[in-house]
Amino acid sequence: MRRRTAPDNAAATTATIEEVREDAAVALRAFFSLADDWQLGIEEQRTVLGMPSRTTFYRWRGGYIGALSVDLVERLSHLLAIYGALHRIYLEHDHADAWVRRPNSAPLYGGRPPLERLLDGRIADLYVVRRHLESFAGPAE
Repeated sequence: MRRRTAPDNAAATTATIEEVREDAAVALRAFFSLADDWQLGIEEQRTVLGMPSRTTFYRWRGGYIGALSVDLVERLSHLLAIYGALHRIYLEHDHADAWVRRPNSAPLYGGRPPLERLLDGRIADLYVVRRHLESFAGPAE
C-alpha cells in the first residue's frame, strides 16, 4: 500500500481500491515467480497461500485480482520476505532457491526441509521461518 500525506501534512495512509489491487497484483506476480524458482507444485502453492479455491487460485494465476483477504496479504508478505532474505544470504540464485528443499539441522526444522514447515499451512510457520532467515540476513530495506 502506498503512503499518502494528508493536505494538512499529517501522515495518513490512504489508497484507492485500484492502488490496492495494483499492489496485490504485483505481490501475486512476485509470488508466482517465487513459486517457479522454488519449483512449487500447484497444491504446494495453494497451501502456502491459505488454500484458496482452485477457481480463485487459477484466476490469480491468470492475472485477475479481486478483493484480497488480510490473511492472504500477510502470507504474501512473509513469503516474499523469506525469498528476499534467502537471496541476501546466498549470492548464487540457485543456492538461495534450493534452500527450501534441503534438510536443515536447525532446531526449527528438526532435520526436515524448511519447505515442510512452510507447508504446514499456518501463517505462524511462515512468520517463524521469515524471522529465522532475517536473523541472518537482516530485514529488507
